[in-house]
Amino acid sequence: MKARIDAILSEAVQRGDVPGVTAVATDGSGTIYEGGFGKTILGQDADMTPDTVVWIASMTKAVTGAVAMQQVERGTLKLDAPARDVLPYLGEVQVLEGFDTDGKPRLRKPVRDITLRHLLTHTAGFGYDIWNPEILRYREVMDVPTIGTGLDRSLTTPLLFDPGARWQYGIGIDWAGKMVEAVTGRKLGQVMQEELFGPLAMDSTGFRLTPAMRARMARIHHRKADGSLVADLKREVPQEPEFEAGGGGLYSTANDYLKFVRMVLDGGKSARGEVVMKPETVDAMAANAMGDSTVCLLKTVMPALSNDAEFFPGVAKQWGLSFMINNEEAATGRSAGSLSWAGLPNTYYWIDRKKRLGGVYMTQILPFADVKALPLFHAFESAIYGR
Repeated sequence: MKARIDAILSEAVQRGDVPGVTAVATDGSGTIYEGGFGKTILGQDADMTPDTVVWIASMTKAVTGAVAMQQVERGTLKLDAPARDVLPYLGEVQVLEGFDTDGKPRLRKPVRDITLRHLLTHTAGFGYDIWNPEILRYREVMDVPTIGTGLDRSLTTPLLFDPGARWQYGIGIDWAGKMVEAVTGRKLGQVMQEELFGPLAMDSTGFRLTPAMRARMARIHHRKADGSLVADLKREVPQEPEFEAGGGGLYSTANDYLKFVRMVLDGGKSARGEVVMKPETVDAMAANAMGDSTVCLLKTVMPALSNDAEFFPGVAKQWGLSFMINNEEAATGRSAGSLSWAGLPNTYYWIDRKKRLGGVYMTQILPFADVKALPLFHAFESAIYGR
């Protein structure tokens, strides 16, 4: 298996499909594959390894979901209580119904309250401007900064529908992170460090880049129209933001994130046997938590940041408490009921509790769902399953 995966990944680098890539996998009891190929910055000397630090973007969401569910365990947060009880602002958010002839947004009160369940399952009604033209237009009309600025005002976009009506990928988990901060009295990164990263020995994961992390950092690359890649040495998550982005602000490594994957596979225990969360909490996170709603195609509005994106088209998918769930076996071998998601610069993971397999794959390329990087992830996963 190792020789096959090494060949798949190294040949992709040699073809110029990716500047650098790292991938790791676990069977729950320990690492069964790890490898790194290519460079952290195209044309420079530093090698990509499983300990290279990358921006994991929306792979942050599962971590935020985990610390939120720890608070549910402790009774400080409730899944189905009005979120406005914790954050009054969430009782003031309105639904966008369109725009007047003069371009001003038309808003109305939602028919029901937003809950933590809605936020964790992307059914609250929030969206992202990358995949929704109405949110993009609202930002422009109302001069709301983009989410990447780290400014609190970037979260003040309206709902696209009444909470619970359907699935729409968006900023809900950023608000879940703010709920965690509100009930703990601590910054989200501090909560993560004390409740997850410390117990799991994830010492290269955080919102802020330490000097040691920065020294091992890969940079984002952009896929140009001719298929070639160019490094972007300036793009970076704000290091002194107004809010720590529970929806997409973390940096991490493949080896670090695999420890989180393994914790989920092991029902909430660290590799040292420490209970990080109860098995029943992990079970709840891994179960469909949004009724009959289904995950749909992410239709791009910003082609420079994302292609149209959908995992395993034709396979029904739903959402647990911060994970996507495929309801049927995937072509890669991933079991029905497995958990997964991804990060904007083509970072991906999956957690197959049935077959006790999980993996992490990381490169640093925009746009998301890259024409070379995403198929390479699927090839890696398929090889882990012997497909």
